[in-house]
Amino acid sequence: MSDLSQRIDENIARVADFPQEGIQYKDITSLFQNPALCAEIVDAFAEFSRGKIDVVCGIESRGFLFGIQIAQKLNLPFVLIRKQGKLPPPTIAESYELEYGSATIEVQPQYIQKGMRALIHDDVLATGGTAEASAKLIEKCGGVVTQFSFIADLTFLNGKEKLSHFTEDIQSLVGY
Repeated sequence: MSDLSQRIDENIARVADFPQEGIQYKDITSLFQNPALCAEIVDAFAEFSRGKIDVVCGIESRGFLFGIQIAQKLNLPFVLIRKQGKLPPPTIAESYELEYGSATIEVQPQYIQKGMRALIHDDVLATGGTAEASAKLIEKCGGVVTQFSFIADLTFLNGKEKLSHFTEDIQSLVGY
C-alpha cells in the first residue's frame, strides 16, 4: 500500500451496520476534514490522467466532489452525470439494474464531442453498474472512455470486470 493509500485508509470513517446490519460502510466524507490530503488526492488523480483525456465526467453526487477539482487542475471541461430528471434538456439516458430494481442516469450530450477522451470519476467502485452505465452514455454521445478513477474499490464486488471492456486504465487509490 502506498503512503497516499495508507493515509486515505486511515482517514476514511467506518460506520458499522450501515446501510444494513453486517455491512461496514466506508464513509469518504471524513476525508474532507483534511484539506491537505484532499489536495494530494486531486494531484494523484490529475497525474494519472494528464495528457490522456479531454474531459472529466463526474457521477452524481460524490463523483462531483473530486471530479470538478481534477478537471480544474487539468484545465479541462467537467460534465455532470446525474440521476434522471435532474438536468435540463436536452439529455440522453441510460438505465441499469440495481440489486433491487433499476435506475436511470442522464448526461447533456452537447458537452461530449465526437472522439473526446473521457475520464469517468466517482468516489467508490462497487459492482460497477453505475460506472458502466456512465460509460455507455459517453459512447452514445460519441465520446471514448479512456479512464475510470475512484477513491476506493470494493474489490470483493468485482466492479472492474464490468469496466475493463471500455478500458484497462482504471485507478483506485485504496482497495478493500
